[in-house]
Amino acid sequence: MKNVAEVLQNCGLSKNEAKVYFALLQLGSAKAGKVSKLAQIDRTSTYNSLKLLIEKGLASYVIVGKVKWFQPASPEKLLTLVDEKRDGLLKTMPLLNAEYKEKKLEENVRLFKGLRGIRTVLEDIVNEGKPNLVFGSEGQLEKSMPAFTQRFVQMLKKRKIKVRSLVREGRRDASSKTAEVRFVPKTVKSNVVTNIYGNKIAIIIWSKTPEAILVENKTAAEAYRSYFSFMWENAKNKKERRPAISSL
Repeated sequence: MKNVAEVLQNCGLSKNEAKVYFALLQLGSAKAGKVSKLAQIDRTSTYNSLKLLIEKGLASYVIVGKVKWFQPASPEKLLTLVDEKRDGLLKTMPLLNAEYKEKKLEENVRLFKGLRGIRTVLEDIVNEGKPNLVFGSEGQLEKSMPAFTQRFVQMLKKRKIKVRSLVREGRRDASSKTAEVRFVPKTVKSNVVTNIYGNKIAIIIWSKTPEAILVENKTAAEAYRSYFSFMWENAKNKKERRPAISSL
């Protein structure tokens, strides 16, 4: 139930609405008291949630002998709600982007924590659409976020983002046609992965709780890019049986 509730909340339902809707799905049709008992919330909160679910088109009721019997709408309705939210966001995006670009500092440093923070940084690499230079990758992304790794690689391919990656000799990861790979000695190990793209440097620290430092500074990015070029020219250019993942 916990995972289901989280998914329902991500679709725009409150915690109580998620509990009540899931209870309705299990019951099929029931009076509010029974819904309240199965959802494990008080009757007042149950009635309020039922009212909101009806407004969202996720529930309805019929009157049998002056008593309301509530029933759920098809879960497919949730997809409609998500699409409506997405359409609304897309319409508002030009305004949001304009405000973001106008108010944002030209040079800044941001810190992201946890796997969601790492995902935000990776998606920024894709959205930037510029060539990405990577060093320090030890396959941490594939190990920590296997499902997102495949999606990330596909996004890089779709956007035709060129990637150059410096990895240790003998290291094996999921293959990616987007990356041109060169190799450094086996003794060079790192839990820190650096990505250089556009005017940004994304430094990902794969500690117990992953962190990412995103530096947006043209001068710093050019310096890191120059440093990477030096390492690239001195790295071994040979093919490995299984090429390294495109990034991180």
